[in-house]
Amino acid sequence: MNRNPFAMFSEIGGIFYEENSLGIFVLVTILLGGGASWLAGRAVAMTWRPWWQVVVYMLILGAAVRFIHFSLFGGTLLSLHYYAVDSAACLVAGFLGFRVARAEQMVTQYRWINMAKGVLGWRRRVP
Repeated sequence: MNRNPFAMFSEIGGIFYEENSLGIFVLVTILLGGGASWLAGRAVAMTWRPWWQVVVYMLILGAAVRFIHFSLFGGTLLSLHYYAVDSAACLVAGFLGFRVARAEQMVTQYRWINMAKGVLGWRRRVP
């Protein structure tokens, strides 16, 4: 029987990242990829483009994150599984950046008709 209390996490970790370190996954996919995705999603919203363009840009960023894993840390370049994981992380961060920026726009630029409803939303003012 394995006495390592973190053995379960190392087995589950293989689903999300292929390197031997959770730190590499967090650094490259979450911090670098997520940060770039947040900014790209925000840029799409600030130029008043539709939400579906976030999907296109995040799929491209997912490929860039996969290339960083490959080139710097010896990960697999052409892995559909890990590309999907990287792209999903980029999509989440990209959509969050998009939604925060769009809510800020709707409240700031149309303040006479909209008011803030949390960080991610807005609602119509009651006359």
